[in-house]
Amino acid sequence: MLSTVAVRGYRSLREVVLPLHRLTVVTGANGTGKSSLYRSLRLLADCGRGEVIGSLAREGGLESVLWAGPEQLGHARRSGAEQGTLRSRPVSLELGFASDDFGYLVDLGLPQQAPGETSAFAHDPEIKQETIFAGPVPRRGATLVSRTRAFAQANTDSGVDELSRALPPYRSVLAEFAHPAAHPELAAVRDRLRDWRFYDGFRVDAQAPVRQPQVGTRTPVLAGDGVDLAAAVQTIIESADDALARAVAAAFDGATLSVDTRDGLFDLQLRQRGMLRPLRAAELSDGTLRFLLWAAALLSPQPPSLMVLNEPETSLHPDLVAPLAELVQAAAARTQLIVVTHARTMPELLAAVPVADADRHDTVEIEVYKDFGETRVSGLGLLNTPAWDWGSR
Repeated sequence: MLSTVAVRGYRSLREVVLPLHRLTVVTGANGTGKSSLYRSLRLLADCGRGEVIGSLAREGGLESVLWAGPEQLGHARRSGAEQGTLRSRPVSLELGFASDDFGYLVDLGLPQQAPGETSAFAHDPEIKQETIFAGPVPRRGATLVSRTRAFAQANTDSGVDELSRALPPYRSVLAEFAHPAAHPELAAVRDRLRDWRFYDGFRVDAQAPVRQPQVGTRTPVLAGDGVDLAAAVQTIIESADDALARAVAAAFDGATLSVDTRDGLFDLQLRQRGMLRPLRAAELSDGTLRFLLWAAALLSPQPPSLMVLNEPETSLHPDLVAPLAELVQAAAARTQLIVVTHARTMPELLAAVPVADADRHDTVEIEVYKDFGETRVSGLGLLNTPAWDWGSR
């Protein structure tokens, strides 16, 4: 389970180190940084997939996502006036996590080119540093694998094992050297990042693929866009777990869910009281279909190690928020969840306690707010912020 996530230099997240629990509920007003936190976690996961450079490019490049304020805000808070400060460290975006076994920290920076050198990819960010470590904090003594620009090495019981002196700045050590037999710690971190699942609403308009019959194969985890909903539902049904059936019946007055399979195509069917025939996915209301998507994601027979849900209550009728919260609680018994929500009722339904009172609680609310453009966390201070060491280039 993740114990800490750390972000420095991404949008409004000038420097945020968050404690994570079995179920972490992130709340706050519009524009306070909830979406930035969600996106930064996706970027961290993309490091394991070797896609972080492309993901940053799709956001407009590193220059577009970097913290736009001064490096230090002390003067602004004292005087009430914003002004630039002298930079004491390189321009960078840093992302990391710590868990009960391994942790990972990556430092992404602006590209450097030799005089006279030209490239069409001159705006691609570069991976400046990476660290894989054991324990809760990325310290030198806990480092298992480290990478500084083109040089990478692993610390072993017998000494230092040089991995490369010419690692390209766009390639991660997780992609290049994560072989289970040679470097199991790299493989463990890579596989964990690839295993994370992110659900950020679902497309349910009239032309949405989820409304059309789809080729189905066994699907233990719903895809991020939910296109394989029917196959995921059938997988849950055949797992002999009746939690989905009970959730649908409770949410829709005794309705039953099934899957019609013809010539390898899977189509969802919902039979409701008073109806002479079941309704196909194409006929369901947007809210009904969206609830079924969330239910299939949360009741996965093989849940990922981390699920991150972004505003799952959006476009749901208020009567469906409580059943959704019950599904979230059920999922939290089997995996770790982060729920980003606008609904004030969600943390109440989940019985989340404020982070300041989080000791020995599994469900915690993290409320974010803006202070001089910076995202901060209510109730998080020196005594309860997790220890973290960013290191230096």
